[in-house]
Amino acid sequence: MRIHREGYRTLVGVLLMLLAIHFMLLRYSAWPMYVYVPFAVATALFYAFLVYFFRDPPRTITTEAHQVVAPADGQVVVVQEVAEDEYFQNKRIQISVYMSPFNVHINRSPVEGTVKFCKYHPGKYLVAWHPKSSTKNERTTVVVENKAGISVLVRQIAGFVARRIKCYPQVGDQLQQGEEFGFIKFGSRADVFLPLDADIKVSLGDKVQGGVSVLAAL
Repeated sequence: MRIHREGYRTLVGVLLMLLAIHFMLLRYSAWPMYVYVPFAVATALFYAFLVYFFRDPPRTITTEAHQVVAPADGQVVVVQEVAEDEYFQNKRIQISVYMSPFNVHINRSPVEGTVKFCKYHPGKYLVAWHPKSSTKNERTTVVVENKAGISVLVRQIAGFVARRIKCYPQVGDQLQQGEEFGFIKFGSRADVFLPLDADIKVSLGDKVQGGVSVLAAL
């Protein structure tokens, strides 16, 4: 299983910490084996989960110029018309994908195009499904304009557990559809804002795959 580069430091650090704890327990503690063995199993399962969380599975990316693909793995929790006040300053269709701790947390560009806007916002850590998390939580906004001149905004949002957002592109960069542009650690949400005339292809509760599932047609 391939591990994402964002996981290297975390996995090495946690492994060293766990090995140190086990060394101290075995050498200096008076724990009986019937207590130590369940603890050892629990820590092994915890570490296995961390490895699983940082997985980077192979993907066959959907590449269709008129389509918008999911920016993340997860469940569609919002499909509605909203006022987008940060960049467009008008009404848009918002589609939000909630990523549980068990989803792949790589974020991907919904369309191919040029990065026109990129901004990080410090903020709160409300639960990711909270209605105000899109504007109150720590977040990063990226706007990509395709060859037809249509702009799509994608927003990475931190959640109650997720406390670190990584966003790689800068203004002027070219992104391929489905190309990785960021990573959020430990459960969060990704919002996509589309023109009002976009043909929406998903409904509330749908499970989607980043870079594969089609959210809408432009």
